[in-house]
Parts: sequence; C-alpha cells; structure tokens
Amino acid sequence: MTIELAENRPLPRKRIAAIDVARGVALLAMASYHFTWDLEFFGYASAGLTEFGGWKLYARCIASTFLFLVGVSLFLAHGKQIRWRGFWRRQGMVAGAALAITIATRFATPDSFIFFGILHQIALASLLGLAFLRLPALLTLAAAALVVAAPYYLRSPVFDHAALWWVGLSTVNPRSNDYVPLFPWFGAVLAGLALTKLAAGFGILAKLAEMSPGRWARPLTFIGRHSLAFYLIHQPFLIACVWLFSQVMPAQVETRQVNFLGSCQASCEQTQDTEFCTRYCVCMLDRLEGEGSLDRLYQNDRSPQLKAHVSELAGICTAATDGAGSGGEPQ
Repeated sequence: MTIELAENRPLPRKRIAAIDVARGVALLAMASYHFTWDLEFFGYASAGLTEFGGWKLYARCIASTFLFLVGVSLFLAHGKQIRWRGFWRRQGMVAGAALAITIATRFATPDSFIFFGILHQIALASLLGLAFLRLPALLTLAAAALVVAAPYYLRSPVFDHAALWWVGLSTVNPRSNDYVPLFPWFGAVLAGLALTKLAAGFGILAKLAEMSPGRWARPLTFIGRHSLAFYLIHQPFLIACVWLFSQVMPAQVETRQVNFLGSCQASCEQTQDTEFCTRYCVCMLDRLEGEGSLDRLYQNDRSPQLKAHVSELAGICTAATDGAGSGGEPQ
C-alpha cells in the first residue's frame, strides 16, 4: 500500500472543531488543577497535595496535552508555508503574556515566581518548531524522544546557574509555581507536530475537518478558540474567589513545621509506608530546625551546598529510621 505524504495532500481549509474541543478540555482540566493549587495555597488543602502522586501526574498530563496541541496548531497554521505576519502577531501576544505573568508573580510570590512557565515554553517552542516543519515526521518524532530523554542523561552543574534554568538540564530544580523548561517539554510540541504531519498524510485531518460536534461542545469550542484569554483570566478569577471565601471563612493557619511535615509525608509515601515516613519526617524536621536550615528552605535557597547537606541529612534520617524500625535506637 502506498502512503501519500502530507506534502502531497492539501491541508484542510476548514477549522477543525475537534482540536478546539480538545484544547477546551485541556484548559478546563488546567483550571481544575489550579483551583486545587489555590486551595492548598490558602490553607484549605494539605501542604504538598498538588506536588506529588496523582495530582503531579495529572498536572503533567495536562501540560503535555496542551503542548502537544501547540505542535498540532503549528503544523496546521504553517505546515505548507510559514505565514510570517500571523506568526509574529501571535508570538508577540504569547511572549507579552508570558512577560506579564513573570512580572505579576515576581511581586505576588517572589520566592516562587514564574520565570519560565508554560507560556514561555509555548513562545520558545513555537519559534524552534519552525525548523521542524519541513523535516520528515519520523525524524521529528525521533527528535521528540531525544528531547524528552535529555534530562535523564544530560543534567550537569553547568546548567545550575539561574540564567540557564530555562533549559531544564540543571542538577537542581528551581522553585517556581509553574516550571516548564525546554527539556523535556519541547518534546511534546514536536510530537504533536510530527503526528499531525502523519495524520495529514493519511487523510485523517480531512476527515476530522468534516466532523461537526454537537451543541454540547460549543462552550469547549469557544474556550479552545480563545485559549490565551482563558489562560490569562481563569487563575486570577479563581484566586479572587478563594480569597473572598477566605475573608468569610479563613483557613486554619499552619506553622512552617506543620507544612514541612505534611509535604515531607506526602513525598515520602510515594516510596515508603506511612509509619516509616512519620518517623523519617520528624527526624528531618528536628535536624533542620536544630541547625537553622528550615528557614533557608523556605527562603528559596536552592544552592548546591544546601541541596547536598539536605541529602546528607536524608541519608542520616533514613538510616536512623531503618534502625528504629528494626528494633534499634534512632540516631
């Protein structure tokens, strides 16, 4: 069977509603995650809830889907010929929105401001993705796999400088409320671009263009067509709602110690049982407080020295907990 490649088939001129619906679903999922994060931020949910386990996986799936659709849209818009005027207009809007988010979060949450979030990734990935528009789909897929795998093999202290955190290959992950670096996330954009090129070659895009979702999909289609506006508006709106609720029914204020124990417990229980994690986290808290390092952790100190020291304390507390669990005395 001969496969007719995308270059030999015209791309659909009609807007593909199914892609708008998919983007709308991804945006609503993102809003649900952000709302949970807001509840945690204001103290209505346990500390560390959205950082580990199912919520962390949920967040990664949402971001991957959204970036995959960026690759889809990039090929649909410029697969045959780059429309530079439209590209730069959209690029300016996305980059401007990313800069606005950086400035706003720098004042609102200076210890964890967004210096390279998903909008920053979209702006950079859209520009870099142009270089892959003319490459064979399978080669682009191979590049996507390499980009995703890069952080597992190419991390280096060379990238630990703050000016290079956007690359995603540092040995220390910076503290940020939305960190979506080039590696591995650019891989999702390349995957979307490559698979859309394959879909065009098989005539799948033409079939999708003929599909007309029912009336139930209209809200999703509307959101999907105005994705940037929805993204910029939804989080301030959700934060405002939770803040207003907190003025009427404020959450119980927890100390740093309680927050640390909750976050530590949630992280530890990804690999250990509850009893072990309870003893281990108490050990870590006692040692960090005893030497004054707990404050440094909450002051966004991401220095390699502190990271190495915390890892050393983790080893000590792990050994002490193991010893206590086997009948020995904690160190």
